[in-house]
Amino acid sequence: MPTPARVVLFCGLLVLVLAVTNASMADVITPDLQRAEVLAGLAAVGLMLIAALWTTANPRSADQVDLQGEQGIVMDEQRSAGLREELGWGSHMLLTATPAATVLVYWRGRVILRRGLIRDVTFKPADICNRAMERDKTISLVNTVLFPGRAEFDSVLENLPAVVICPLGQEGVVVVGGWSKRCFSQSDERWLEGWTQRLRTALEKDASD
Repeated sequence: MPTPARVVLFCGLLVLVLAVTNASMADVITPDLQRAEVLAGLAAVGLMLIAALWTTANPRSADQVDLQGEQGIVMDEQRSAGLREELGWGSHMLLTATPAATVLVYWRGRVILRRGLIRDVTFKPADICNRAMERDKTISLVNTVLFPGRAEFDSVLENLPAVVICPLGQEGVVVVGGWSKRCFSQSDERWLEGWTQRLRTALEKDASD
């Protein structure tokens, strides 16, 4: 539970305890006292409800994993200036606006971008990436420990706790690794899918030029 929510919960419990104590110590229960007790009880319940809703709206995020890699960017310099600009802009946004720790773009048999924490290890798509390309559908591994095929992404970065694989049609994928399990929201995934569609258009245009 976040610290502000704990403070609100404590205040609610304190109001409730004081209301009960006040009622028990009163010699005579008057209508005014009864009304005050009802209002105090409602206030206490309201504060505790706010604390519960606060916790639901702001769940405690999982601890970040100490990922091993070097901060950097490796880009295929043979690509057009326009495509390199698109790759640079999109990967920068993913790394700064989402919990992404690393971004890899694989297209037509080649890795054309690595950015964030990176490893100098050859990446080759395996079962999970191939399934994403075949179905042309995003696959999200919210907790890689639960997936036997997680070793497929060790060449991106070892021990990634969460991975999102977004296909570039049937010819490539964008692999985004997160700092902690369950770190990517639905809005993060939708943003990635939108950028991937834009990137695919740029890649196909670059190939035709």
